Amino acid sequence: MPDGSEISYMQSVTPGPDTTREFRDALGRFATGVTVVTTNSEIGPLGITANSFASVSLDPPLILWSPARFSRRYGAFFEAAHFAIHVAGADQKDICDRFSRDGTAFDGTDWQLNDHNVPLLNGFLARFECTTLARHAGGDHGIVVAEVTRATWRKGAPLVFSQGQFGHFKTPV
Repeated sequence: MPDGSEISYMQSVTPGPDTTREFRDALGRFATGVTVVTTNSEIGPLGITANSFASVSLDPPLILWSPARFSRRYGAFFEAAHFAIHVAGADQKDICDRFSRDGTAFDGTDWQLNDHNVPLLNGFLARFECTTLARHAGGDHGIVVAEVTRATWRKGAPLVFSQGQFGHFKTPV
């Protein structure tokens, strides 16, 4: 049990336009996995790195993710009928970095198209092929709810993001 000294250093903020950085710092205390989302677009295969991914339901198999509205790639992903979520392994930070900067960073990666022309990146820790069911406004993000039509995975440690830093867990036994 903590002795209380950590609690005395707690910070508090009322979220608003003047406290965006502080609110983001508070949200950053929640560790997330790292994904690369891919879809087919007017310019061809497109990818984006995102950590706003969550499971919603096992029956039916539903997930959601939230693309940022300020992204130049927002329209292509928010309107996509089909896409894939790739959960990054601890050894895939470089690929995630590439797709965070450039949505067409497929050169040098192992990938192929599925039956819906969605680019599938091979070797990721898990991959979910999805069909969009609903789209919702969510402030400065969109919310995309989709049905998973195929899931693929391998053993390994995940890439994790928390407080602006990447990290990983040891591979589970």
